[in-house]
Amino acid sequence: MIKTRNFAIAFLLLLSVMLCILFAGCGDKGVSQQSTTQTITDHAGRALTIPAQINKCYYTSPLGMIMIYSLAPDQMVGWSMQLTDKEKKYIPEKYHSLPFLGGLQMNGKINTEELLKAKPDVIFSVGPDALTDTTKSDADKLQAQLNIPVIVVDGDIKSTEKAYTFIGQLLGVGDKAEELAAYCTKTMTEVTEATQAIPAEKRVKVYYAEGPEGLATEPKGGSHALVLDLVNGNNVAQVEAKGGSGMSSVSMEQVLKWNPDVILTWGTDAGGAYDLIRTSQNWANINAVKNNKVYEIPNYPFNWFDRPPSVNRFLGLKWLAATLYPDTYKVDMISEVKNFYSLFYHIDLSDADARELLKNSGLKVN
Repeated sequence: MIKTRNFAIAFLLLLSVMLCILFAGCGDKGVSQQSTTQTITDHAGRALTIPAQINKCYYTSPLGMIMIYSLAPDQMVGWSMQLTDKEKKYIPEKYHSLPFLGGLQMNGKINTEELLKAKPDVIFSVGPDALTDTTKSDADKLQAQLNIPVIVVDGDIKSTEKAYTFIGQLLGVGDKAEELAAYCTKTMTEVTEATQAIPAEKRVKVYYAEGPEGLATEPKGGSHALVLDLVNGNNVAQVEAKGGSGMSSVSMEQVLKWNPDVILTWGTDAGGAYDLIRTSQNWANINAVKNNKVYEIPNYPFNWFDRPPSVNRFLGLKWLAATLYPDTYKVDMISEVKNFYSLFYHIDLSDADARELLKNSGLKVN
């Protein structure tokens, strides 16, 4: 009887210990479970709750699109601009099939129905202008409409390192973000140090001709002509900035009066006036035309100077500094183009590919 009672007591003690271990283990499991969300503060000062791990994302404009493409292309759910066949030539084929979902640039719209089907975890709002209360309210409205977190990122070119670091941490690609940010910071430093000491009388007079007629432009200080300012070119356009998408209208008489030494313009196949300016009698008496200094801005897959004003401009800084001031800023642009396209666009170019991109750009290459 005593043995039976002792056995029963021992069994109950053992059962109690096992139950304690079991419940303790369950408790530990609950504590160690990782949260599925995180709280962040974006560059507009907005507190947001977002997924702890972001697998898919979108963007409100090509500015953000290019940044994400350079960082983490496999996390993109679509393109915010319609890619042409020429643009696709410089983008790996695996990304060609991503759908065009639209963007808010140039008074455009996002295809919200298709975007919701793509199920991005977050949307990045990246713009070139200073962050304002309107920036915040627009992000809040889009977030409420889609029920997807909208993260505002400072897209000012001088904040590129901060933007890359922030986005890279969120997307889990910190090392790649550090690499791209370092390139951008180094480029900005090298180009500005080389060109800022150029005296006023030696600064090249430049007109940026936009649109099919070449009679739209950007004044000094605007985000769409920033590359020209940074290389210390003399922007001759004395017009009011339009803000937003820019493109201030000018007359032929104004351009004749400014008489630029260099004209930068888009290629005809990109909707620009390159062929028109070089052949029209209306432009024939301008110094840039008489001296064959009408330059087509390299445009594929993204314009090196502007539109969209994203990280593509860092290669444009090198090109324009070397083109306007070849004795001051010397660089092997063939090598630079190949390096940039590999680093930012995930594609390897040949020397011939690089020369083709630079063909009408005004830069003399070997």
